[in-house]
Amino acid sequence: MNTLIIYQSVHHQNTEKIAKVMAQVLGAEIAKPETVKIEELGNYDLIGFGSGVYHSKPHRCLFQLIEQLPLQNSKKAFIFFTSGLFPIKFINDFQTPLLCALENKGFAVISGFNCRGWDTYGLMKYLGGINLQNPNEKDLQKARDFAQKLLQIK
Repeated sequence: MNTLIIYQSVHHQNTEKIAKVMAQVLGAEIAKPETVKIEELGNYDLIGFGSGVYHSKPHRCLFQLIEQLPLQNSKKAFIFFTSGLFPIKFINDFQTPLLCALENKGFAVISGFNCRGWDTYGLMKYLGGINLQNPNEKDLQKARDFAQKLLQIK
């Protein structure tokens, strides 16, 4: 399965760590949103979209890329995040905006992954942040397991 993982990782490279271990399992290429060649996306069977969470949302550059994409014909996609907190519906449901943006462009989002990441946003930076050790080896293994399951989806 020809796979591309598109990700944005800004502060502590939490999302990049997850993207790289998934890419190893999937044999995928990885790219930042600004380097993606839109005309080449048709070459991929599966596309992953990942981001850290900024102000309770995925990074805006993912949405900017998605806006530029032509309508897809149920191309398979998955989403993944690293965040200081886990998503909680109606409070910090950061997954839904990206999921909706992709579905509105005709992607078939088949699965999603989230793990904690080192977060030093706001007042937390004065305390050294939260989740300092994350993503840790346990999180990376969960990302590998998630990617392995993606290989089984046809």
